[in-house]
Order: sequence, then structure tokens, then C-alpha cells
Amino acid sequence: MDRKGPVQHPVSRRRLLTGAAGVATAGAFAGAFTAPAPASAAGNGHGLHIVDRNENGGRLQYYRFATDAIAWDPAVNVLLPDGYHTSGKRYPVLYLLHGGNADFRTFHMQDNIVNLTAGREIIVVMPDASTGWYSNPVNSNTGPRNWETFHIAQLVPWIDSNFRTFAEYNGRAVAGFSMGGFGALKYAAKYYGHFCSVSSHSGPASLRRDLGLVVHWANITSAAMDLGGGTVYGAPFWDEARVNADNPVQRIGSYHNKRIFLAAGTSPDPVNWFDTINENQVLAGQREFRAALGRAGIPHEWREVPGGHYFRHELFVQDLNGMLGRLRRAG
Repeated sequence: MDRKGPVQHPVSRRRLLTGAAGVATAGAFAGAFTAPAPASAAGNGHGLHIVDRNENGGRLQYYRFATDAIAWDPAVNVLLPDGYHTSGKRYPVLYLLHGGNADFRTFHMQDNIVNLTAGREIIVVMPDASTGWYSNPVNSNTGPRNWETFHIAQLVPWIDSNFRTFAEYNGRAVAGFSMGGFGALKYAAKYYGHFCSVSSHSGPASLRRDLGLVVHWANITSAAMDLGGGTVYGAPFWDEARVNADNPVQRIGSYHNKRIFLAAGTSPDPVNWFDTINENQVLAGQREFRAALGRAGIPHEWREVPGGHYFRHELFVQDLNGMLGRLRRAG
């Protein structure tokens, strides 16, 4: 167990909940229409049509897409390794997923991802996800918000078609912070053949514990910030099949033969009591998940360190080292 001290100046605090605004919206669940079926990935663009881009010749590339999966035009930052434009090599890919109330720019603008990955032979893909919990929702009042379809059925094949990647199990990792940490665990289990390494930094790993508190978090925050009163899992009654399919602790067998990295804080946040509540729930869920992995004989790495709910740069660097050890080498 890692007992290093917390980051002195945490720069990214992305709450699983957003307070009173989310609670106020909870009453708007009724009357949401059923979300459309996931958009099909077709043609050379895999269902994506570029509407804006910035390919400046540097490491960081930006793209914005029109897609039937999302009612507005989501974006992605693609961070290339040093020397990509001249090396001719193929590279492994990390899909790095942001937390709630954030966007595709967060890891670049607030978490110094360019410098954290300097000199590493890996492509980092950082997509939009709004506060949609990396899901196709049960219902939406704001048009299509099929984030799972956008990421898995459209973006992953688009990246493999447009960059020099290894389009295979050993060529991809997925990681995330907070809501994105949950998304990483979910995607790694539901789409087993896509990712050989999964990492959750302060991300919940158990949806049903404490009377389903994390499901309620997902429903309330998605209603307030993405779905206009719709929900990811349904309210007042959940779509139980979806919860079962997405819940990491109910998918333990899907983590065999993967590298697994988990991180959580253990002590109150001196600045933000709400983040402390979030991290307490994250910590309990990760411990439940780790225990289930242990009973199944599935190896995993974990870190518990002092502090609350924020993205710890030093733990990400440790995680990145482990990813690169598991992923196929650039070449």
C-alpha cells in the first residue's frame, strides 16, 4: 500500500455529484423520452464526420465530430508521442477518460498531460463524455447522448484508421479519473477484447453498495448536466439489466488476463467536504472490488494515499509505467 503524501496543489477536482443543482433536477426524471438506438458505424468515417480540427504538426491534435450518436458535436484531443511524424512506428494507445463536469480538454489544460507523457511511446486519446457516465442512457430530453456508442463503436475504429496504432487487444489501455475511472472499468469489462490494461483513479467500482448510491449519483448528475432530466439507468425504477452489465463488481470474470490499477484517497479533504464524501464512497467500492478480484485470483495493483477526490499526478506516472510494461511496444 502506497503511503506517499498527497499532491500539494491538486489542480483537477471533478465531482461525481455537483451539489444542489443535481438534486434539484432529480424531480424532472418523469416524462423523459426513450433514447434512440445506437447509431451504426458505417463508411470510412465510422459514423464520424469532422467539423473542426487543428493538426498543427505538434504532439497535440484536436478534432470535433458530427455523429448521430450525440445531439451536439463532441470533440477529442489526441496526444501523439514525440517523433510520431517522422518515426514511421506504430504505437499503443491509451484512452484517458475525464470525470464529471469536465470535457476533452481537462487533462491538457488542468493536468499537464503533455509533460506527464513526454518521452513515452504511446498515443493518448482524450474524448468528450459530458457528464454522461460513459453510457447510452435509458432516456434523454436533449436528443441522443449515446456516449458508449460514440467511444466504442465510432471513436476507437476511427483512431485505428487514422493513426499508426496497434488495433488489437495488446495495443490498447483505458484509464480515467472519477466518473472516467468508472468508465474505464466498465469499458474494459464490457468490451473485453479492446483493452489489455485498465486503470481507475478515484473511480467508483461498485454501483449497488449502500442502497445503490453510485447509481443514484449517476442518475442525478446525468439528469442535471447532460440529459435534461433523463437518466442513465432509469428513475424511479432502474433498468436492472443495465446496472448488472455495467457494475464492475458483478463482472469480475471479465478482468482475467488484464493489468489492473486502482487508486483512491483515504482521508478528509481539508478544502471540500463534498469531495470527501465522494472519495469515501470510492474507497469503499474499490476495496469491495479488490476483495472480489482477490477471491477470483486475479492479480491487481492498488494505491491508497492520504487526501480526497482529485487526480494524483504521481500515481498516474506510476500507472503509465505499468501500462507501457503491459502494452505492445512501439515499433
